[in-house]
Amino acid sequence: MDSVFYRRGFAVVATLAVGYLLFRLMAPFTGPLVWAAFLSFMLHPLHVRLTRRLEGRASLSAGLLTALTPVAILVPLSILGGVFAAQAADLAARAQGFFQRLGAGGLGELQRYPLIGRPLAWLEANAGFGEAQLREWLLSGGQSFLKWGASLGGNVVVGALGTALGFGIAIVLLFFFLRDGEAWSTRAIRLIPMAPARRSHLINHLAQVTRAVVFGSGATALLQGIAVGIGFAIAGLPTYVVFGVLAALVSLLPMGGAALVWVPGVLYLAAVGRWGMAIFLLVWGIGVSFGDNLVRPLLVSRHAQISTLTVFIGVLGGAAAFGAIGLIVGPLVLTLAAALLDFVDEKLVPPA
Repeated sequence: MDSVFYRRGFAVVATLAVGYLLFRLMAPFTGPLVWAAFLSFMLHPLHVRLTRRLEGRASLSAGLLTALTPVAILVPLSILGGVFAAQAADLAARAQGFFQRLGAGGLGELQRYPLIGRPLAWLEANAGFGEAQLREWLLSGGQSFLKWGASLGGNVVVGALGTALGFGIAIVLLFFFLRDGEAWSTRAIRLIPMAPARRSHLINHLAQVTRAVVFGSGATALLQGIAVGIGFAIAGLPTYVVFGVLAALVSLLPMGGAALVWVPGVLYLAAVGRWGMAIFLLVWGIGVSFGDNLVRPLLVSRHAQISTLTVFIGVLGGAAAFGAIGLIVGPLVLTLAAALLDFVDEKLVPPA
């Protein structure tokens, strides 16, 4: 009973058993826990200032911020979600009407537009790809898209209930994270087997990367989505909110970005003969994409320097693994892995 092997073996087995039970216990709440931790981290500076103004009453400060957070998040998202749903339904109706006209042989109307009719005529004469083949391709693709959209709509209804429940749990957790999070994190950080200076440097670096991802990538994507939506609205294109949201999402990609949304808009306006608006949207889109090269480095450099590859892989992999919060968690995980590798390298490789 007093042997070193027994004591260490018992400690390892007990730690693994408790860790497994904790994992099973916390697994259903992973999303709310991560969201609450992220929100408390972003609100922590405000919580510190508010606590100081309230003469050290941390519980009151945490309660006020917890009560205001759902209003600040849900009101804008509810308005945007309502408009987005209405315009998405309108876009689906337009697409369905277009595919129905194709089925009735209405593809010949495209011959009126030179940018489409002439290439179709050339393809039919030289490649054997004419109106019938294009109609069949568009019909099969359109029907698959509509079926996917219908199934997605049902999943969204079911997922919205889970998201609402998860958001409610996250808000409850937010109060405790704000009030006690600093003490918890201090105790957890002391367990990291690093020298105090190195440990402090690692934590500060992760905090800076989090703010860089949020303000650099997140804020830039939001601004680009708003700008593209405004451009589409001015150009008279329908469902501009839907395309603005799409532009915000694809702007997270280092290649293409918002141009993947506004370039098809320019081509559509040119195809239907609205040359003035096509030129306007082209100039507007170039300005939006060029502005990304100015705004993103400006916002990122204020907090931390992170590589484009880290953001790209982290955003895509994080979103696939963790959902929306993965847009933040993904780059953080890669940054933490790089920092730990640097630490191990410094320990194992002696300085030259």
